[in-house]
Amino acid sequence: MLLEVSDLKAAYGVVPALHRVTFHAAAGEVVGILGHNGMGKTTLLRSIMGFVSVTGGDIRFEGRSIRGLPVHQRAALGIGLVPQGREIFPNLTVEENLMVGVAAAKGDIAARVADALRMFPRLERLMDRRGGALSGGEQQLLALARCLCRQPKLMLLDEPTEGIQPSIIDEIAETLQLLAEQSEITIVLVEQNLDFITGLAERVYAISNGILDSEIPRERLSDSRAVSEYMGFAA
Repeated sequence: MLLEVSDLKAAYGVVPALHRVTFHAAAGEVVGILGHNGMGKTTLLRSIMGFVSVTGGDIRFEGRSIRGLPVHQRAALGIGLVPQGREIFPNLTVEENLMVGVAAAKGDIAARVADALRMFPRLERLMDRRGGALSGGEQQLLALARCLCRQPKLMLLDEPTEGIQPSIIDEIAETLQLLAEQSEITIVLVEQNLDFITGLAERVYAISNGILDSEIPRERLSDSRAVSEYMGFAA
């Protein structure tokens, strides 16, 4: 198993944020996590990446506990995060943003960038354009490509469809599916967009009030009332 999260608890200072989170993801698998705002989705991804203090439970990556490892060591192991809001550098060009993504990487950096552009060809004609001049959808593609330049084994994606036009949402879905199938990159995707997450993920969990401990059966994902109940809301 590539990623195993067991009874995870996390906090911001003395304020608890995650109370009980257990799930796993295999190599090349897309796992979806549904949740409304404030339910712990972003905190979960940031805990796996190492930005949030873990107060209980464990995170195992390729069979090894990474609890306590700093962010840069987790990145070196092959974990990448595409944060909510994308966090590209608006005053840098697309090319410069991609180069920042591989600044500390080893090997052929130009080849890494070229590989990422093959997956996101829309960016090739935008290489000289500043990040801040891109549309929201183009910025999301850039954020995904920048993460991909590091050749991660695990990509953590936080609300990738937020504020994105439908045509680029479809493009993102197709590319992520190819990455999982062809490159065996594992993807953990947190979203509120039910159609996007169910169309892409092989397994789907719901997180509510910092608690995640069971899957939503696929046959129930088409039932909005059942999904609402799993997410902690009455239909």
